[in-house]
Amino acid sequence: MLEHFPFYLALIVLIVLLIMLANKIKVAYPVLLVLAGLGVCLIPGTPPLKIDPELIFIIFLPPLLYEAAWANSWKELWHWRRIIGSFAFIVVFLTAVSVALVANSFIPGFSLALGFVLGGIVSPPDAVSAAAILKFVKVPKRMASILEGESLLNDASSLIIFRFAMIAVGTGQFIWYEAALSFVWMVIGGVGIGLLIGLIFLKAHKWLPTDVNMDIIFSLVTPYAMYIAAEEVHASGVLAVVSGGLFLSYHRHVFLSSSSRLKGENVWQSFVFLLNGLVFMLIGLDLPEITAGLKDEGIGFYEATAYGLLITAVLILGRMIAAFGALIVTKIASYFITVADRNPGTKAPLVMGWTGMRGVVSLAAALSIPVALENGTPFPHRDLVLYITFIVILVTLVLQGLTLPALIRKVQLPDYNDHLPEEETENLIREELARESLGYLKQHHAAELEHSFVLQKLANQWRNQLESDETVHVPANIKSIYKNLLDNQRQLLLRKNRLEQRIDEEIVRKFLHQIDLEEEKLKHA
Repeated sequence: MLEHFPFYLALIVLIVLLIMLANKIKVAYPVLLVLAGLGVCLIPGTPPLKIDPELIFIIFLPPLLYEAAWANSWKELWHWRRIIGSFAFIVVFLTAVSVALVANSFIPGFSLALGFVLGGIVSPPDAVSAAAILKFVKVPKRMASILEGESLLNDASSLIIFRFAMIAVGTGQFIWYEAALSFVWMVIGGVGIGLLIGLIFLKAHKWLPTDVNMDIIFSLVTPYAMYIAAEEVHASGVLAVVSGGLFLSYHRHVFLSSSSRLKGENVWQSFVFLLNGLVFMLIGLDLPEITAGLKDEGIGFYEATAYGLLITAVLILGRMIAAFGALIVTKIASYFITVADRNPGTKAPLVMGWTGMRGVVSLAAALSIPVALENGTPFPHRDLVLYITFIVILVTLVLQGLTLPALIRKVQLPDYNDHLPEEETENLIREELARESLGYLKQHHAAELEHSFVLQKLANQWRNQLESDETVHVPANIKSIYKNLLDNQRQLLLRKNRLEQRIDEEIVRKFLHQIDLEEEKLKHA
């Protein structure tokens, strides 16, 4: 391990440089990292980069899922719950079934159970890849919200399928009623444990005398605690992390100080940045081990590649059918419910269908397959499953990842008017904050407002809806008033976000971030 330490450091530097290059040439960084991993592994003398398959889920998945849940909007998730639920559960299940049937029919030696193992691995699209691509092109808010929400839940549904399929491969039987009961427990138990541990950590933050460093450490431990606790009782660790992360994200302004929110955000961005970079580089670096295993199985390179391309075609075609199938269902549903769009058009389904890049979760699931079953016999076709997964990730990332921005620009997605325009939203929020702040000062601190230069300056600033970065000395009593006023502004924004659907939560969070910064400035004024 120690003799390879310089290589690992160089790898991290290479990841950063490649992501910088990807941003410069406007290409999704997962594409470059996978290709770079392929290039590095071909260099003679490159040390093998391996992770214990049993630890792959624990190392990567909990923090990546937790950060995604933390960044997601519960309001948007609930608003688009029908289509998100359809893609995250129904489409994933149908995709796994399609892959299982095709693999069982066309790949020699692949049982139906083994086909479902492969289907559970490759069925969930990767959120990181989609997000990396979409940042270079403008898409409607509804599409971004649906993709983000789908990515939170489809990992759970695919891994549940993967787990049941692994049991069937290991035992050679599948008892449907036991599986149904286990499925119910995995869902309910996973969500319940995530919420319970989230509540425990919320109370710990709130009641114990923590500082910023302790709050950040707690936040790093939280997803691992949720995942491990759920998995220990055979519930879904993924659902535990997602539900707990959404719960804590929704209450972040209740139990965390402004300092903890600001500094914790920076720590988490760096941490997740590193994890994502490593896992995509790992995809490319793992190729020599996978191809070596193919030789042991007696499967030719071209034959295995053909199987991988076949499964990739099934996935791409299946998602396109699902996207346009959702369009048909939506048109039918519009005659019975008012929330569905009667004329959704074909552009959005086309783009949704093409956002099927695979990545982190598929790799983690494939690498977690044990080398041998519990009875000691080798796991059937493990290396072929790994290689097919590698081909699926590589082809979808390169093919769909490189062409998706051009497709989005070509189809010119309409503005669905789900949210107010960004400039209009910001002006509306500024006016309401100014009005609320002036009313608060006049109602609660009229005397201080009359005699305090600082408060008068702030009042004039709000009256004119101006922003000032001037630094002035603020007396302690005025600091207290100003802090209460900032808390009042924060509550106004949270209330407005909760009650008004057309207000984009991303813009609200930007203003909340500014209030946190203002509170930090106040501490040093």
